[in-house]
Amino acid sequence: MPIYEYECRACGARFERRQSVHDEPVKECPRCRGHVRRVIHPVGVIFNAPGFYITDSRPKAGTVDKEKVDKGEVDKGKVDKAGVDKEKE
Repeated sequence: MPIYEYECRACGARFERRQSVHDEPVKECPRCRGHVRRVIHPVGVIFNAPGFYITDSRPKAGTVDKEKVDKGEVDKGKVDKAGVDKEKE
């Protein structure tokens, strides 16, 4: 069950309650009986799926980097329009 944090609008007291997602939110401060609101905290995001790292977007084997062709490191006559090295096929 998740733990929710509440803050009293009257006295500023903060407290936590372990509640089911289906339970009604707490409406009253246990200290002063004032009105409370649920405190929302940011959630850390972790990207574990493929496509988020530079290593996931490397060119396939047999393709030539466009920057290498532009720099003259690879002969333009050996590369077709799709960027595939004709000698490696």
